[in-house]
Amino acid sequence: MKRNSINPTTLYARLFLPLLSLTFMAACQKKPVSPAESAKPVPAERLTEVVAYTYDSFAGEWGPGAELAEKFQKKTGKKLTLIDCGEAIQALNKVVLEKDDPQADIIIGIDNNLAARAREQDVLESYRPKDAKKIIDQRLEDELGGDWLLTPYDYSHFAMIFDTESGIEPPAALEDLTKDIYKKKIILMDPRTSTPGLGFLTWTVSVFGNKAGDFWKNLKPNILTMTSSRSEGWGMFMDGEAPLVVSYTTSPAYNVEYDKNYRYKALVFDQGHVEQVEGYGLVKGAPNKEGAKLLMDFLISDEAQNALPLTQWMYPVNRDVSLPQSYVEAAPIPGKTLESNGTDTQKILSTVIDIVSE
Repeated sequence: MKRNSINPTTLYARLFLPLLSLTFMAACQKKPVSPAESAKPVPAERLTEVVAYTYDSFAGEWGPGAELAEKFQKKTGKKLTLIDCGEAIQALNKVVLEKDDPQADIIIGIDNNLAARAREQDVLESYRPKDAKKIIDQRLEDELGGDWLLTPYDYSHFAMIFDTESGIEPPAALEDLTKDIYKKKIILMDPRTSTPGLGFLTWTVSVFGNKAGDFWKNLKPNILTMTSSRSEGWGMFMDGEAPLVVSYTTSPAYNVEYDKNYRYKALVFDQGHVEQVEGYGLVKGAPNKEGAKLLMDFLISDEAQNALPLTQWMYPVNRDVSLPQSYVEAAPIPGKTLESNGTDTQKILSTVIDIVSE
């Protein structure tokens, strides 16, 4: 969890920019090849390398990527190359753009809110990793479709994280976020470019249904900014820009683990929370399919999953992994998990963007 020092940018400037996903994709996009070039045999050296598209907090300095790459190479002899595409949404968009000439072998970070979109684009191939049924709760796989186009590797619930030293009363429900005392005190993420942003939107749809638009109209005055990524929003929150930010119930465990700091609290609402289940999938037409399958087997192993709690700050899917004490102290489990509907969320997305952009 990187602590960035970010200057606030106004909500309106962000939302009038072109879709940021396209901008981020350009940064990690390879030069297209001609049909003749794409028909060439895969170079031998490529078969010793597994390429994975993923998001910044997975591949970054504080994420599990470097440790997993080292362990994977020691175990299999194959190099793992992680391509940071910003957010998982950008990684998926990149795979779609390369559909006719796949460059990645695996995509990491497609969650239950993006799963339907990945299926619609027909860019994944089903593969059930070795021992997956023994290791993973079926409920988590069902969240991703239950057909092994995606394999879960971690999960948590979305929540509002509250600064207990802010001097204001914490909200007790989503409805409370619209109160005047929270004017310009909430940091959110853009649902078009951020999975937590999309998760928060899904949460509001799960709670308010067809009245979610009314909720967003009332919420708008209280939004300080809507960042393009979770890391940017969390950085602003840690810098004291606002007392409330959307993240995960597991996020405050970081501060407890490394700083013994109990200042930040994940708020649990009686009305329930939406759960995020993150998964990875085999890219259809992957240049190194066999290497990708080895990586997919590895990512749910005890060895790999033990690296996740203190790097991803999410719950590992492997039942045999023990959690650190910081999770017991600062990662509450909501009593109610709400059903999420990706189709309904997509239907209202443009409406919500229009509301906060006005």
